[in-house]
Amino acid sequence: MTVDLRAGVEDDLPALLDIYNHHVRHGYATFDEAEVSLAERRAWWSAYSPVGAHRLLVAAAGRRVVGYATSSAYRPHPAFRHTVETSVYLAPDAVGRGFGGRLYDRLLADLSGTGAHRVVAAVALPNDASVGLHLSRGFTIVGTFTGYAVKGDRSISSTWFERPVVLR
Repeated sequence: MTVDLRAGVEDDLPALLDIYNHHVRHGYATFDEAEVSLAERRAWWSAYSPVGAHRLLVAAAGRRVVGYATSSAYRPHPAFRHTVETSVYLAPDAVGRGFGGRLYDRLLADLSGTGAHRVVAAVALPNDASVGLHLSRGFTIVGTFTGYAVKGDRSISSTWFERPVVLR
């Protein structure tokens, strides 16, 4: 499967919603417990731009979106304006094909020169593939919150990662 990386466009929203809601229903990468509506996703969409530190990139196989990566505001406080939190979500049949790494590489490169200086990410455990992805992209482990969330009947821990936007 050949995949192109590009900035997300509003027409991608239904596909992005399908990928996200798959993870709501079947996993722990998101702590949402109920599926998100298209209207809610439109509000989410408004936080991203093809320029600046808050980006949304998609991996597209032909006309089909198979994954996406985001860099979002970490916290609403002004002191965090140079910190972004990243996420990567893939369609179930796109997992394990290197698309997450390609999305991350492009996203991290695009963040250079935007004013962002620190990238943080959380990985719900267990998820060896995502831990490996972050470590291979120069992230370091900051620490693990143990059992700090409950989704369904499962207690969830998350390991947090950080890295500078530009590795030296």
